[in-house]
Amino acid sequence: MDWMAPLDAYCERLGPGLWAEPLNFLSNAAFLVAAIWCWRRANGLALPRALSVILFAIGIGSGLFHSVATHWAMLADVIPIGLFILAYVHAANRVFWRWPAWAAALGAAGFVPWAMALTPVFAALPFFAVSAFYWPVPLLIALYAALLWRRWPMAGRGLAAGAALLCLSLAFRSIDETLCARLPIGTHFMWHILNAAMLGLMIELIRRALLAGPPRGG
Repeated sequence: MDWMAPLDAYCERLGPGLWAEPLNFLSNAAFLVAAIWCWRRANGLALPRALSVILFAIGIGSGLFHSVATHWAMLADVIPIGLFILAYVHAANRVFWRWPAWAAALGAAGFVPWAMALTPVFAALPFFAVSAFYWPVPLLIALYAALLWRRWPMAGRGLAAGAALLCLSLAFRSIDETLCARLPIGTHFMWHILNAAMLGLMIELIRRALLAGPPRGG
């Protein structure tokens, strides 16, 4: 593979060059703002701060991809996202379920077969195919929300809101090429903005849960 080969994957990009996707590039500032906001609110708590660092890396990696748009930049984009997913599942298992570290890590590793099993299912559906790898994520969040709804209402409601917001952001990601003829700027930049808000709120939920402690009888 030629790691320097250019990629054209989004509506806004009409050719090579650093500024071929101005909105897609600039909208990554939302990740950086969300990361700094979460870091400042973390009160020294390790898990929210670690997640904030990864969120900041998502903004940098995505900014690189939407500027230089090469294969190596694509890796800089997707690796922090995958790392955040695994880190958040681990954090959720530790904080919401109070699992020991080894069980939380094993549960986080379980996301890999979960995604491998569900991605082909979403890939077979017309609207979902574009973002097939990502759709297992809100489904897992919704599952956690349902299981926690009665046991820990704050966590259940927060996760449900996160799943809904992620579905909305994924919808904007998925219709980018479909609306390209009528909307030349595309809709991918809205995926960045909404996704940054969602990830920030998910980190904030971990922070609030750590400070509140488990529910009585939980």
